[in-house]
Amino acid sequence: MNTAALKPHLRRQEVAYDKNYAKGTVVVDTPNKYLYYVLGEGRAVRYGVGVGRAGLALRGNAYVGRKAKWPTWTPTANMLRRDPEIMRPYASGVPGGPNNPLGARALYLYRNGNDTMFRIHGTNQPESIGLAMSSGCIRMINHDVVDLYERVPSGARVVVLQA
Repeated sequence: MNTAALKPHLRRQEVAYDKNYAKGTVVVDTPNKYLYYVLGEGRAVRYGVGVGRAGLALRGNAYVGRKAKWPTWTPTANMLRRDPEIMRPYASGVPGGPNNPLGARALYLYRNGNDTMFRIHGTNQPESIGLAMSSGCIRMINHDVVDLYERVPSGARVVVLQA
């Protein structure tokens, strides 16, 4: 995607960030559709993101339990129940690549050793950045999720803020 097509406030940029989170924390500000990677010393990298539509969002703390490049995607049981006509053709999974809904990278969010089924991932729908329309995952343009993937180690703390 040409990042020039993104609204300027949704483009990746380093910003002042005075919240009290440790360096290396990922903070998802769901109401404002931003993800912050805390650099420390009052600074963070801010990314524009797409978030879950009403009622379909993770809240609270998690951690990066696993990371993948060009991940495969399979709709969850909830997605299949909610949208059977749309999801059934993908029930056996979609291999990684440019047509995959998870895009170029995925960070798998865990709690207490269990996969939450929520992800921070790229997207093949870059027009969704800045909107609340996903099934709960945090979407980023592929260029940005590759950048975040390189910065964030497995085990990193993730805080998801809701309105």
